[in-house]
Amino acid sequence: MPNPLISKAKITRFLSILHKNLINRSRIFWLGLSIAVVLIYGIESLKAAFETKYIIQDDARQHIFWMRRFLDTELFPKDLIADYFQSVAPWGYKTFYWLITSLGIDPIFLGKLLPIFLGLISTIYCFGVSLQILPIPAVGFFSSLILNQSLWMEDDLVSATPRAFFYPLFLAFLYYLLRGSLFPVLVAIALQAVFYPHTVLLSLTILTIRLFDYNQKRLKFTSIKLNYWLWLGGIITAGIILLPYKLTATEFGPIITTTAAKIQPIFNYADGKYGRAFFFHHNPLVFWLTGPRSGILFLGLFSPLAIASLLLPFLLRKEKFPLAKQVSDKVGILVQIFIASLGLFFLAHIFLFQLHFPNRYIYHSIRVMMAIAAGIALIIWLDSYLKQIISQLENGLTFPQKISIGCTTILLVILSIIPFSQDLTIDNQSYVKGKEIELYEYLLAQPKDTLIASISKESNNIPTFARRSTLVAQEYSLPYHVEYYSQFSQKAIDLIQAQYTSNPEEVNNFIQNYGVDFWLLDLTAYDSRYVADKEFIRQYNLADSIIYQLEQNLIPALSVTMESCSVLTSKRIALLPTSCIINELIKFTQNNP
Repeated sequence: MPNPLISKAKITRFLSILHKNLINRSRIFWLGLSIAVVLIYGIESLKAAFETKYIIQDDARQHIFWMRRFLDTELFPKDLIADYFQSVAPWGYKTFYWLITSLGIDPIFLGKLLPIFLGLISTIYCFGVSLQILPIPAVGFFSSLILNQSLWMEDDLVSATPRAFFYPLFLAFLYYLLRGSLFPVLVAIALQAVFYPHTVLLSLTILTIRLFDYNQKRLKFTSIKLNYWLWLGGIITAGIILLPYKLTATEFGPIITTTAAKIQPIFNYADGKYGRAFFFHHNPLVFWLTGPRSGILFLGLFSPLAIASLLLPFLLRKEKFPLAKQVSDKVGILVQIFIASLGLFFLAHIFLFQLHFPNRYIYHSIRVMMAIAAGIALIIWLDSYLKQIISQLENGLTFPQKISIGCTTILLVILSIIPFSQDLTIDNQSYVKGKEIELYEYLLAQPKDTLIASISKESNNIPTFARRSTLVAQEYSLPYHVEYYSQFSQKAIDLIQAQYTSNPEEVNNFIQNYGVDFWLLDLTAYDSRYVADKEFIRQYNLADSIIYQLEQNLIPALSVTMESCSVLTSKRIALLPTSCIINELIKFTQNNP
């Protein structure tokens, strides 16, 4: 029969060693663990990204597809959609992709590999920032663990779009700022400006806040000279890079005004339906709190352990947490991030759409702030908690204390493991699988200047998987630049009307005017329910008139060509060459004068 005293002694010794290692283990060990976390998430993400040939992250369909022009200049000729997304891409972002693709690497392939490298850089800087606040290596591990759990549970990092660069560049800025390194801070700001300009406003706001000290309930200018040089250098660096870009007129017109946006269905929620660019909501609680672009609390998914960040202000004030005394004054950067983010959130609401979405100024930065704060809070609490358990073991544990320790340990393990679940990682990374493989391969064999007309959901995938131009597609109907959306909307309206008109001449005119080569139709396109549910039709207020036409048995001219002209069909779609459509409509007109 085992001796309980020996068992208790072994447990006490184990906990003492655990506590010592938690506090004193070398930086290399904890940094290695942090990097291992990135690799675990990154490898799982890579498996999903390369599961099939025809798979891509959702937002990459907008921001990366056009970069295949770097490999083949004949792709997407005179393509409004490709031209637009190329024009709005930050200079550094597209230059970076251009440099890599100049080596012959496909940009879609690069976009799938890039997140793991961005994650590694973000992790290393997060580790470094945390240690400057509380110089215990385990803090860096927990902070980077929580950050990685949050990042890989969402699609921002894995998108490899400009916003994916926020995390390494913002964390680099914080790291060098806390070290007081002037030149690296300015380099970080310059990189922010050319990769994801929204980050610059946040960084400059933080530098502005650091010009002031709050002491004895009084606000005064700081006596730290370096803060003035950082602020001045940051302003000059950002101005040199961003002002020419801001002053240069874009070919796609100005940003839409708030007044104009409010009257467009695409920006609004109505009749239980969300517009493509949903922003406004009649319920102020939804608008200000949970709206995906307007709300302050719509922060996406966070690691459950990030909740520990809320405890940090209380832990720092309690004398029973000895480790709190080792927290550096640099912890104030967390408050500065919060104030800057909140201020820019409201500023973006005041200058709506001119500074992009208000949520973007709080969504990413608060995720970083909470991860760092949570890592610090957990180590402060664990230090005290382990000391308390060791003390209690020496004096003997009561039954309630055993229950408390057991429940707390189980809870910590569960909260640490849950974010590694595939249901909370890969499933939230918004990978899109192409299902119409025969369609993509057929179109790939067509001339590079082939143009497809379609309102089918499948049209979203054609530029990426088939490398051919589509006249319009729901994925690309972004209404923020007036001239782009005006041209896009006119094409979309003309296409929808041509698809449902009973007049063959209108169909022929549409084909001739736009030079369309193929028409892609959903097999259910002429069903009233299809029209009623089609968001792309609703956003142009055309659904009611089309449904009325179908209910009056006015046969759409294009529908009579589906059976005879289809060169490719599946369970969902049919592809029709426009040359055949024109010939069939001529026959139809002759037979039905």
